[in-house]
This record gives sequence, structure tokens and C-alpha cells, in this order.
Amino acid sequence: MDTQRLIAKRARDLHESGIRRILGMASSMSDPINLSIGQPDFHVDPAIRAAACAGIEEHRNGYTLTQGDGDLLARTAAYLGEDCGWKVSAHGAKNGGETTCMVTSGTSGALTLAFLALLDPGSECIIPDPYFVSYPHLATMAGAVPVACDTYPDFRLTAARVEPMLTDKTRFVLLNSPSNPAGVVLTKRECADLLDLCRSRGVLLISDEIYDEFCYPEAKTDRMAARADVARCPSPARLPGAEETVLLIRGFGKTYGVTGWRLGYVAGPRAVVSEMAKLQQYTFVCAPSALQRGAIACFDADMGPHVAEYKRRRELVVERLGEVTEVPTPGGAFYAFFRVPARMRMTGTQFVEKAIERQVLTIPGACFSGRDTHVRLSFATAMRNLERGLDVLVEMMRA
Repeated sequence: MDTQRLIAKRARDLHESGIRRILGMASSMSDPINLSIGQPDFHVDPAIRAAACAGIEEHRNGYTLTQGDGDLLARTAAYLGEDCGWKVSAHGAKNGGETTCMVTSGTSGALTLAFLALLDPGSECIIPDPYFVSYPHLATMAGAVPVACDTYPDFRLTAARVEPMLTDKTRFVLLNSPSNPAGVVLTKRECADLLDLCRSRGVLLISDEIYDEFCYPEAKTDRMAARADVARCPSPARLPGAEETVLLIRGFGKTYGVTGWRLGYVAGPRAVVSEMAKLQQYTFVCAPSALQRGAIACFDADMGPHVAEYKRRRELVVERLGEVTEVPTPGGAFYAFFRVPARMRMTGTQFVEKAIERQVLTIPGACFSGRDTHVRLSFATAMRNLERGLDVLVEMMRA
């Protein structure tokens, strides 16, 4: 049988993530210096682990409601009230308001549901370039057109850059701040301008804030009273009336080191979240049940020491790479997106391949962009490993 002819176009149009290809290489190397993966390297807080274990022992191992565990939804709604000033009701709650929330199978699950709920074949969405690897492919899976907004060289998705891209086919603008791959954090003014633009043109603003607590002090605008030690990134969700225009997506994996738990949440207009819940019924069904109990404890965890350690690594990366190339200072997350010096006369992919020969793993910028001029480095690794990798990369760029 010629099974190839049976494959749907949406699958043929996708290609393997370049990140996964690099990880495959790492598995076959004896002692790689891995600066490629966006995987937090700290252990999960004991209280979070204990809460998840308790969920299993308490026999919370069956399905939850599609929208999520009731206690986790209530805690999420309360947290959004504290953080954003939103009056959020759990999805499906009787007599709920117009803003609601839902637990998803990771932020990737939330993004998948949002794209499917909002995009028709031929419709458009605006994404930044560079972008998180899945953004354009999710649009393709929905039969829609991802419109990439060039944000080089500073990687800021500003209203001035977005406005010329808007058409009558645009359904939403997707903001990722702090961003992957560059770690760039928009200012409060930039967030406000982007929100105003979306309001004026009647399109949704999706704010992907998976790295919301990995924000370094110079980028913060406010602090929550209950978490005075943790900087808060500027967010369009904190602006007045944002809940009418913003679909907020956040997760537990990156911030709390539980990436394998596949847990996130979405909050925003009930009309949108309700459609996402309907789609979740027929796809993910629900997020992992016992692990949702663990996620409740995440809201009380102190991540300040971890963020401080990552800031120390960030400063080393910017200092070392800044000696030999262009690298915007990451305001959040744990990535640096540096340019391959023009005098080297090689693409980002070629640079990464040369680094692999010296046991250093990074990710080509082409995995995140229509350009192949940059490289993404993750500093979610031990300081000694980071120092060794930087020594090699700097030496390569000095040659």
C-alpha cells in the first residue's frame, strides 16, 4: 500500500522541530555541553511534590471535569484577581461573569485550543518573528495563515510594527513576553499600545505568558503583596478592562520545574474559553488529574531564589557574548538570542553545527524565524556547564 498518499496535507506541511533534532543528537553524545533545552534545572518544591502525591493517594486519579479540578480553578481565579484585578469565574460556574478560566494540558494545549477555536481556513493571525516554534504550525494545522511580524533587531512586538499587518482577515495578535527565543520583555507602555490597537481593530490579543515569573528586576513594574520577593513582568492583562480583549495563557511547567506534568491555564472572555473547552472535550479530555492537585500548591511556592540564580547566569551570558557579538539583554525567561558575527560568513545553522563538533549544543535561529542569522542559547543549566559552553562559543566567534 502507498501509505504516503494517505497522509493529510496538514501533516505533510509540518516538519520536525529543530529543537527535537538537537535533543536527538544530545542523546547520542557522551558528554555534551547542553545549552539547548528550555528545561528548568532546579528540583520541584517539596510542597508541590507532596500535594501531587497526596492527590494520587487520595484517589484523585480519574477524570476531572473538562475545565479542570474545581479547587485548582478556584485558586487560579483568586490568583488572577490578586494579580490582574480580573473578576474570574471557573468555567461552567452558574451565574458566572463574562471572564472565565480553564485548566489545559500545558500552555501548548491552551495554544492549540485557542488556534482551533479562533481560526478558520483562510483567516489570519499575527505572530512575532522570531516566534516560539509551534506558532506558525498551529495556524497551518487550523488551515489559516500565520502572518509573521518582523521584530529584528530588538525583538519587540510593538503596535507600530503590528498595525500594518492587520487586515479584515486578522483574528488575533499573539504576544509572547518574556519571549522565547529572545527573553525580551515588553514595557508597560508597549503592552498598553498593543492592547489599544487590538481594541480599536476588534481583534483578540493572546498573551502567552509561560515565563511570567521569570522576570528580572529591571523589567518589573509592580509587586504582588503576597509575593514581594518576585518581580512581575509587565502584562497587557493588568491594564484596565483587559479581560474583554485579552486571552491570557500561563503555565506551571517552566516556572515551577514541572514541565512533564503538562499543566497550564487560560483565562479571558467566556465566549472564547467556552469554545476552547468544547474542543478540549474531544481532544485532551482534561489535564492530568492528580497533578492538578500539585499545581494548587504552586501558587504558594517561593521562586525568588531560583529567579535570582537565573539572573546571575543571565548576567554572565550577556557579559561574555557581548564581548564578541550582538545580544539583547533578556529581561525574562532563560534564553539569549545572539547574532552570528557577519565576518564569520556562516548561517546560524552552520554555527550550531560547528559548535556541535566541539560538544556544545545550541539551537539555530532558523527554528524560530524566517531568518538564519542568530542562535538561541538556554542558560537553564548549571553555572559550570554554562561557563564551559560560553568559553567554546566565545572562542569560536573570536577566531
